[in-house]
Amino acid sequence: MSTSEREIQNSIRLMLPTLGCTAWRANVGQAWTGSEIQRLPDGSMFIRNARPFASGLPPGFSDLFGMVHETGKFFAIEVKSQTGRPTTQQENFIEFINNHGGLAGIARSVDDAKKIIGG
Repeated sequence: MSTSEREIQNSIRLMLPTLGCTAWRANVGQAWTGSEIQRLPDGSMFIRNARPFASGLPPGFSDLFGMVHETGKFFAIEVKSQTGRPTTQQENFIEFINNHGGLAGIARSVDDAKKIIGG
């Protein structure tokens, strides 16, 4: 059985502090708002004039980001399973970080993440 993206990400998150890095997980999502929000007796919600909105970071932002303490370098790690493919937006974000002095790449394993940050 192949390792899931979540399992790879968790393993990387546990490894990064051992290499002198502080890292955060990037969370994004979609929610709903409207002109009036009511909680109904059954616990559900009614939203008048409902409209979705995105929250969190811009599209393409990597799953994990942080700083290497020793060098002060910003890093961004896009975590993928063995078969996962990055989106064009993710590839553009990685390229942007690398072109502006940061460290970024795609990690399919803990070893890939170590290579990205230079560990």
